Amino acid sequence: MREQKYHVYLTADEQSRVIQSLIRLKNELIEQGRYTDAVDDVLCKVVSAKKKQ
Repeated sequence: MREQKYHVYLTADEQSRVIQSLIRLKNELIEQGRYTDAVDDVLCKVVSAKKKQ
């Protein structure tokens, strides 16, 4: 069975806030000495997402 995909449509301001929040979360995880792999994956997807015109 295929994994279900979800699409989230964000404005430029919302996308910026999501990126800032993910970077903040990543920094907190680094301070705690925990892995950041999952946050890195999501951050890459958000940054490389297509822009709706």
